[in-house]
Amino acid sequence: MTAQTLAVNLDPLAKPFFKRVQIALIPIAILFAFAFPFLFSNPAITSIAMFTMIYLGATSAWNLFSGFSGYMALGHAVFYGTGAYAFANITEHFHLNGNIWLFALVPVCGLAAGLIAAPIGWLALRTRRHVFVVITIAIFFIFQLLAYNLTGITNGSAGLQVPSPTWGAATYNDYFYVAALVVALFAIFLSYSIRRSRFGLELLAIRDDEDRARGLGVKTTKVKLITFMISGSVTGMCGAIYAYYLGSVYPPFAFEAIFDVTIALMAFLGGLGTVLGPVLGALIIEPSQQYLNLKFTNGGYALIMFGLVFLVIIRFLPEGVLPSLANLWRKKLKSREKEGSK
Repeated sequence: MTAQTLAVNLDPLAKPFFKRVQIALIPIAILFAFAFPFLFSNPAITSIAMFTMIYLGATSAWNLFSGFSGYMALGHAVFYGTGAYAFANITEHFHLNGNIWLFALVPVCGLAAGLIAAPIGWLALRTRRHVFVVITIAIFFIFQLLAYNLTGITNGSAGLQVPSPTWGAATYNDYFYVAALVVALFAIFLSYSIRRSRFGLELLAIRDDEDRARGLGVKTTKVKLITFMISGSVTGMCGAIYAYYLGSVYPPFAFEAIFDVTIALMAFLGGLGTVLGPVLGALIIEPSQQYLNLKFTNGGYALIMFGLVFLVIIRFLPEGVLPSLANLWRKKLKSREKEGSK
């Protein structure tokens, strides 16, 4: 019995038919995503879609580290804000005008966030479990205070202005949506590639038992730090797009505590440690949050929704939506196979 046959027997979803369906759905989903602003041109809808893509990319990046390694980081807003301030500083110091070519700065801002992630990861990743969570939260608040006080870089509470785009209001959201979509697809591709690589297996080994992984030869510190930097870099790219869209950068918006709670909740809802789980979580939560913010002027409704969703996940779907549905489908397929064999 080959390994592929054994896998199919253990997991009915591993059958070639389901694999072919998955492969066929990928290009359809990508084409629909790029065609979305042409199909739904309402500015309110494209604005929600743009923010959804930003959070989708950030959630996938967060899951790439926390979901695969098991280290729950609650300080990724540091990299989001770093990307935003990097974009604002570059455009201001070089006196750049707002145009489509400014999106070329997004990877540069991501690189800046990745460099910031290096010393943070070197320090924080020396700890584990709840200590690591507390340190990432503390680092976030340190950077938030620095944003208010390093006036030479951030201009303090007055903030920094970003050049306004030159394209018209009718297509204003479309360019930002496409840029955010490209970053989101890049984050998903990274997650998929790493998940199926030897590097990804080393991350999963760290998540399961770090001491044993180190004993088997995994360079745990190096693997964790590289993944942390990659995750921070992609998050910084999302922050740069947000800064360009907003037109200005202020400390409370660049370094926002609810950002970390949001991306973590999205990953948990869809399925922590999976590739498509964070995608589903972002597609559910962010449009819901944006709708509530548009429908009700009181922003507290979105926070109440976050709390309720988190409680529901813990109680009924501890593994997330996708893993739970996949397990139910596997049980159903196995029961059908048993009935058919009788």
